[in-house]
Amino acid sequence: MRKRPIFKDQTLVLLTKHQKERVIAPLLEQTTGGKVVVESGFDTDQFGTFSRERARPESQLATARLKIAKGLELCPADIGLASEGSFGPHPLMPIPWNIEMVLLKDKKENIEVCGIYQGAETNFNQILTGDYDQVLAFAGKARFPEHHLIMRPDSKLSTKIVKDISSYDHLKQAFNWCVSQSSVGQVFLETDMRAHANPTRMKNIEKATEDLLAKLYVFCPDCGAPAFAVSQRIQGLPCELCALPSKMILKQIRKCSKCGFIQEELHPDGSKAPAKYCDFCNP
Repeated sequence: MRKRPIFKDQTLVLLTKHQKERVIAPLLEQTTGGKVVVESGFDTDQFGTFSRERARPESQLATARLKIAKGLELCPADIGLASEGSFGPHPLMPIPWNIEMVLLKDKKENIEVCGIYQGAETNFNQILTGDYDQVLAFAGKARFPEHHLIMRPDSKLSTKIVKDISSYDHLKQAFNWCVSQSSVGQVFLETDMRAHANPTRMKNIEKATEDLLAKLYVFCPDCGAPAFAVSQRIQGLPCELCALPSKMILKQIRKCSKCGFIQEELHPDGSKAPAKYCDFCNP
């Protein structure tokens, strides 16, 4: 069934320099009826870069909010969009982890919705080597050349950098140059995590956009506003064996950002927690 076009004929401003509109715009336009306008007149690297030339001073969510504010300043409208990602090790397992956020802010209706993807589907990786065979092995594992690479001499902290490596000829040239600039004959090679240079990351941004739309299309039962979102999750679902509270969700609270209506939903994950999630039965 076709969804109600909640932003019909409205402008949605997306601030990006890395072509994220390729996955964000089609989904939002087809579903909401709005028109995504790309604002590229600002260098978003000023908010931080994955390749560390500039640190990101704010949190992932705060940075997305800054992007929306800047986008709406440059292209006046009521609705702003921004995408922001993060990469690093999983907090519990030795695997790389990607978190993508796609944020929507409707100033007029006082609605903010954040779509999220998080998972291990990423080629995020780094290597320090002076052996070109190891460079080639790394490139193959990183799904090069569709996924681009970045190289520096010596270490990740070097101010000398080669970006946009997207062919084997360029890879060899970059290696030779970085080795010639290195004090120890080594290069620091890493995956390029900018969205336009990383199809896997672009797919994850698309998944975050789908999550945004799923959240947006939950309507307040009192006033009918979209994005009747979960604002709080409370742990304590009783264990199936001992009935003591577990860390699983007992209830979640939805709150309308427009009228303030609150709804409590008990047992979103079932009425009992499996014993494997109980700290008493499975410490």
